[in-house]
Amino acid sequence: MTHTVIWTIAIITVLGLVLALVLYLVAKKFKVEEDPRIDEVEKVMPGANCGGCGFAGCRAFAEAAVKSPDLEGVFCPVGGNDVMAKVASILGYEVKAKAPEVAVVRCNGTCEARPRVNEYDGFATCAVKAALYAGDTACAYGCLGCGDCVAACQFGALSMDPATGLPVVDEEKCTACGACVKACPKKIIELRQKGPRGMREFVSCVNKDKGPVAKKACANACIGCGLCAKTCIHEAITMAVNIAWIDSYKCKLCRECEAVCPTGAIHGVNFPKPLDKDAVKARIAERKKKATEAKAAEAALVAEAAKEAAHE
Repeated sequence: MTHTVIWTIAIITVLGLVLALVLYLVAKKFKVEEDPRIDEVEKVMPGANCGGCGFAGCRAFAEAAVKSPDLEGVFCPVGGNDVMAKVASILGYEVKAKAPEVAVVRCNGTCEARPRVNEYDGFATCAVKAALYAGDTACAYGCLGCGDCVAACQFGALSMDPATGLPVVDEEKCTACGACVKACPKKIIELRQKGPRGMREFVSCVNKDKGPVAKKACANACIGCGLCAKTCIHEAITMAVNIAWIDSYKCKLCRECEAVCPTGAIHGVNFPKPLDKDAVKARIAERKKKATEAKAAEAALVAEAAKEAAHE
């Protein structure tokens, strides 16, 4: 019995040593050398692991940055330009500064403007609600009000306003990670440039129905009239599927589109003074008058030149 125990212990010990040696040799043969710069890049990352960069976390971002031939298309929204400058320094790359962005809620369907037509008594989440039906109101495109975006934000930058039933973005806390954008099943949240001194213009509506239908569903809806696009002299507004969209790169913040919008669907944010619609409309009218007079004068000159040519 004693010999059996001794032999068992000896065999198990030898077998363990052999297997350990095999594992060691296999590990040595198939060892993957990791670029030490990955650790350096990860150290300068904010460590939020929010996924806003499009990767699983800060470590995955660091690996992608090191393997990339340049930093084109690789950006950490939480760390911003400061972190990207450090990453570029580590990797010996050049990086272009990116304009800071902020989450914008493109729905202005408040409780008053978009009254409920039914009551939802299910699990309180926008994802489930959107999968079951269009929503509590006649607008099938608007905010569902369950706060999935609030739950998705790791930085406490979103909250639900009980008076309007809509999410509110705290610009000071928003890192433009995009988590709220992904969480919203109605796609009403968009990342936009903050703009100079935080000023920006955007269309707070995504309703693609035709004007009368959209207006009936929500008093604040964009009705696709195109008046804003016709007014904008900077060609910053485009119309598509009955909805206006403002290009923040082209917008000069003149606020003329906001002044002429008949439903108030266009919002101006962080401007130092309230919008004087009458003054802006007067400015537009004066510009159109001068343009008409200039066109008439040009036509008269052309007619005069033609008349003189005919006499010759």
